[in-house]
Amino acid sequence: MRKDAAISVRVTPDVKEAAEKAAKEDGRTLAAYVERLLAAHLREKGYLPQ
Repeated sequence: MRKDAAISVRVTPDVKEAAEKAAKEDGRTLAAYVERLLAAHLREKGYLPQ
């Protein structure tokens, strides 16, 4: 799937640091990690198909 839509989000430094650590441990970039979390949440809520 083509990825050309951007989202800009401001977070506190501690949230960014924790997310970077989690992404690294998951073997993903921060952007890929956040996209994975967001997509999973949207599927769970019924906004994206399973």
